Amino acid sequence: MATLVAPIKTSPVEDAEALQKALKGWGTDEKTVIAILGHRNVYQRQQIRKSYEEIFQEDLIKRLESELSGDFERAVYRWMLEPADRNAVLANVAIKSGSKGYHVIVEIACVLSPEEVLAVRRAYHNRYNRSLEEDVATNTTGHLRQLLVGLVTSFRYGGDEINARLAKSEADILHESVKEKKGNHEEAIRILTTRSKTQLMATFNCYRDDHGTSITKVLRNAIKKIGTDEDAITRVVVSRAEKDLKHIKEVYYKRNSVHLEDAVAMEISGDYKKFILTLMGKQD
Repeated sequence: MATLVAPIKTSPVEDAEALQKALKGWGTDEKTVIAILGHRNVYQRQQIRKSYEEIFQEDLIKRLESELSGDFERAVYRWMLEPADRNAVLANVAIKSGSKGYHVIVEIACVLSPEEVLAVRRAYHNRYNRSLEEDVATNTTGHLRQLLVGLVTSFRYGGDEINARLAKSEADILHESVKEKKGNHEEAIRILTTRSKTQLMATFNCYRDDHGTSITKVLRNAIKKIGTDEDAITRVVVSRAEKDLKHIKEVYYKRNSVHLEDAVAMEISGDYKKFILTLMGKQD
C-alpha cells in the first residue's frame, strides 16, 4: 500500500541527463529534481544513479548534496539510498543524537522484518566499519543498553502463531515493570526483544484488558515533543512511501479526522514540502 506514484517504464539515461542539466550552473532546477526523483521507485533510482555516474563520472548523490540544502537536501539524500543503507544512516544519526534518537533505533528494530534488520546491520558495518550493536552499546548504559542492543541483535520469529497463556503471564510481568516501576526489568527486556510482533500484540492486548490501560498510552505519556520534528517527517515518509504509507495515512485519518498530508503541509514549507507531498502521493 505505497503512496509513491512511479511510471512503469522510464529511461535512466534520459533521467540522468535531465538531472545533470537541472543541477549544473548557478541555479538549481528543484522542480525537475522533484518531478523525476519524486516519481521513481528504488530500482529506478539506483539505475539513474548508475547511469549518471557512467555518463558524467560523478556520484549523483554527492552532486545532490552539494546543490541542495536543509531539510530538502536531507530528504532527497535519504530517498536516494537503498533501504538498508538508508536505515543504517538513520541509525547512526540517532545514536549520535543521544537520548533524543533512541526511539529511532526502536522504530527500525521493531517495524522492519527480521531479514530487513539483518540487512541494516550489514549495511551499517559496511558503511561505518563498526557493528550497529557495538555503537549502540558504547553510547548507552544499564537497562536501556540491554533493551536497545537486544532489539538490534534479535532475529524474531516472523509467523502468526500466538500463545494466549504466555501473553497473559507476560502482560503481568510488563505491568509490574512499567506501571509499578519495580519488578524484573530483565524479564521485561527479554519479552520486548525476543517475542514476535504478533505475540507482543497479544500481550499488549492482555495488558489493556487486565490492567485497564494500554501500554502504548503509558509509553506515549512518557514522551514529550516540542515543535515540528522535520527529521521524523522525513524518516517516516521516505522509509514508508514504497511500503505502507497509504495504510498509515488511513489510520491517521481515522484517529484524527485530518488527512496526514494536510497536517504535514501545515508544518513544513518550500521545496521540502513539495518533495514530501509528492512522495505522499499528492498530485499537483
